[in-house]
Amino acid sequence: MIHVPLAQAKNQLSELVGRVERGETVAVTRRGKPVARLEAWTLDETEQQRDRVLETFERLSDLRRGMVLEGDLKSMARQGLA
Repeated sequence: MIHVPLAQAKNQLSELVGRVERGETVAVTRRGKPVARLEAWTLDETEQQRDRVLETFERLSDLRRGMVLEGDLKSMARQGLA
């Protein structure tokens, strides 16, 4: 982990983010004491599940394009259950 003063971090944020993307962790200091940490973002389980649901809806939307539904949806659903 590297330690970087706040003023330097403000001036070199893009470079520091690049280092974080390559796997480093950066401690930002104020008057020599760590006050913040820059580290790579990882998706938690809820975010991963949300992303999977969104991808599923996008695929369903792609499949549905060009498909026209005719008639009453309730009656269609009842027929599908029978």
